[in-house]
Amino acid sequence: MKVIGVNGSPRKDWNTATLLNRALEGAISQGAETELIHLYDINYKGCISCFACKLKDGKSYGRCAVADDLAPVLKKVAEADALILGSPIYYGAVTGEMRSFLERLMFPYSVYDRDRTILFKKKIPTGFIYTMNVDENRLKEMGYEQNNQAAEMALKRIFGASESLYVTDTYQFDDYSKYVSSLFNEAEKAKRREEQFPKDCQKAFEMGARFARS
Repeated sequence: MKVIGVNGSPRKDWNTATLLNRALEGAISQGAETELIHLYDINYKGCISCFACKLKDGKSYGRCAVADDLAPVLKKVAEADALILGSPIYYGAVTGEMRSFLERLMFPYSVYDRDRTILFKKKIPTGFIYTMNVDENRLKEMGYEQNNQAAEMALKRIFGASESLYVTDTYQFDDYSKYVSSLFNEAEKAKRREEQFPKDCQKAFEMGARFARS
């Protein structure tokens, strides 16, 4: 059993990465092998619309033909038994790196035939962990869940299953006094991180463990 985590945050040791590591620890607790991939370490772009993945009798049919640093990552995902993605929310959606990754990951598996055939050869669980500065009320007001629904539906259609974990009102800085941030109450943020974030980490752990068991 191999579980792949993909970090769409530019930070390797903050909220998103912490939650992904907890999810992978959950998978390890069930005997899984794991790997965490940091997208910001990789030099790549999103889909370039070359359509080589859809060319009849083409050598790249069903897979991305772009030979860049993302190619081996896509191969690892193709061989994985579970996939857990993580991204902070920037202006209502996942980061540009995560969006570009999703384009490259999912498009080759989707066939333009009348049956809407999927070329991914097995069913695996997928999960998406979202982190954001806004609280639950603002999350609903801004429609963040609706913004990410299309990608989640595509993950479910291609890989067979998808679930999400929304982690709200996260702690952004080590020291709020160093930044222009009067919009926020640092004491409340710190209390939230102390009381709620461990619970979110436990949910991530349980996701990883559940995926490994499945």
